[in-house]
Formats: sequence, C-alpha cells, structure tokens
Amino acid sequence: MEACHFPELIPGLPDELSLECLSRLPHTAQRAASAVCRRWRHLLRSRDFYHLRRKLGRTHKLACLAQALPSQLPPGGHKPVGPPRYAITVFDPETGAWDLLDPVPDYPDGLPLFCHLASCDGELVALGGWDPATYEPVADVFVYDFAARRWRRGAAMPRRASFFAVGAHGGRVYVAGGHDEGKNALRSAWAYDVGRGEWAELPPMSRGRDECEGVVAAGGRSFWVVSGYGTEDQGRFEGSAEVYDFGAGEWRRAEGVWPPGRCPSSRVGAGRDGRLFDWAGLDRAVRAGTCRVELGGGRTLVAGAEYEGGRQGFYMAEGQNGKLERIDVPDDFSGFARTGCCVEV
Repeated sequence: MEACHFPELIPGLPDELSLECLSRLPHTAQRAASAVCRRWRHLLRSRDFYHLRRKLGRTHKLACLAQALPSQLPPGGHKPVGPPRYAITVFDPETGAWDLLDPVPDYPDGLPLFCHLASCDGELVALGGWDPATYEPVADVFVYDFAARRWRRGAAMPRRASFFAVGAHGGRVYVAGGHDEGKNALRSAWAYDVGRGEWAELPPMSRGRDECEGVVAAGGRSFWVVSGYGTEDQGRFEGSAEVYDFGAGEWRRAEGVWPPGRCPSSRVGAGRDGRLFDWAGLDRAVRAGTCRVELGGGRTLVAGAEYEGGRQGFYMAEGQNGKLERIDVPDDFSGFARTGCCVEV
C-alpha cells in the first residue's frame, strides 16, 4: 500500500502510543515496515525517529567488518587466482547471526582495499582505500543507511590519502594523518559532517603520521591519533600520539602511550583509566592479524591469529582483561577481517 488512508500512524491509537509501538520494531523489520505507507517510510527513515529509539534504549549494536570474501577457484583449479575481494559483513552479537551488505556503488570488484570504517547516528561510513582493480588511492565516501538498507555517495574526501586514522563523534567522522600519493606522511586533519555531507579542515598535527590508528577516548572528549611514523622513518612506529580535544578544537602531543616499534592498526583499545592498550596482548590466540570492534558495555569482538599468516579466529571478550570466548563463524564469513567498527542501529 503506497499511501496511508488514515491520519494516525496506527488507526485508533494516539501518535504517542504509535511511536512507542513502532520504536520496538527490530532494525531487521524496518525495511518491510517502511513499505506499509508513505508516512511510516518517512518516519522510520528519519533521524528524529532514530534518536527517539536511542533515547528509549531500543537501538541495537552491530559489528561491521571489512572482510575478505571466500576465494573463487577457476574451473578445475585448486588455488584461487588474484588478490582476495573484500566486502562489509555484519555480526549481531545478540543473535550470533552474520550478514553481508550490498556492494558499495561503482565497485564491482569488491570494496576498496584498505578503506576505513566509522559510524555516525546509526549509519555506516566507508572512506578512502584503493581501487581493487587499479590499486590507485581513491577519495570516495559511501554512507550506508540501515533503515533503508541502501548506500548513498557522500562528499569525496578533500584529498586522496592512505592508512590514515579515523574516529567518530557527535555526528562527524574525523580523519588525520596517513600518506599522500607520493608516500609522504601527512599532518593534515579533517572532520566530515555526515548529515550535511560537508568537510571542514582542522588544525594540522605537530608532525606527519603514516599508518597511524584512531580512537575516541577520554569519555568521548578527544580523538587520539596513535603512533605512526614520519616520511623518513618508514616502518619505525613511534610511541607517541596526537590528541585532538573536541571542545577546545586543539591538538596536544602525548608521549609514551604506545609500545615503540609496534604497528597500531585495528588493535588500539582505551581502558577505563584512560590509558591505551594493545588488544593483541590479550591472548596469544590473537597476537597476529588483530582486529577489534568495541561494542559497548565492556564487550568487544576480537579477531586474530597465533602467528602472521595464520587463519583468524573470532572471539568475544568481556572487559579489557576478560577471557576470550570463541565464536562459531560460518565458512562464508571466516575470511580475514582487516578493520571494523560498531554501528548502533
């Protein structure tokens, strides 16, 4: 039915009670519910309805991963041909269910390699990476709306960059560092307003940081750009971080917050005491190829292997020092998870 033939959201109920009922719909049912009528569609896809569900505690946290798809074998072959294709997979920690999102627009060969993921107000944001067909860096931004279950293009990044730090806060995605197309480490930083589709330049960091990692810490008050290295220090990861204070709009440098020489990619955690720690040090089962997605409430999805090149296992951890509980993962979702983020839908 394309149009509603009644003024109320639900016939016979005041809108306040109707909103209470509709807010209880699981996110997986919202697409079907949107087809009931135009008014429902506009409501269920609105930011106001999302914030109402969040205020009432009716949202749900999912782990979204940039994950390698099962390799395709040539006819009669036993070994896969070419590099792995990546896609975005979704893990529901409450039900244990896995799902695969539709491909991002204009990339039939898979998700851009080394792209970064962040989330804002129930939407997933994919930024940058390399074109999987040409290996050229791209500035594309894509936003996935879980209510509508579809992608839209965002405003392109102001410049092509690779291996930068990412964090999200207050409806904005923050990016800093990485390297340009000449392999020069970058000091630059930007904030992307997802709702408006606008980029704003931030003050630069004190120095360039390539292959750095981003984390929002200190109770959501600051964006940390952890470790990385300068243009002339290829691969020599340093132990410092740059910290952007959201309130003051300024950077400060923090020394001795990360083990020097250790790559921080997808493995930095922030403890309740505000100190950073390495998720790869939690257990030898995840000490290599580590990828973590913090899901709130002390729960974290951790993927990793015992040695470089080993097959990742997937685990849930309760707290910073909690024991790892292995997750049974379907074969179609057992590929290498490079990075991920939590989306509250």
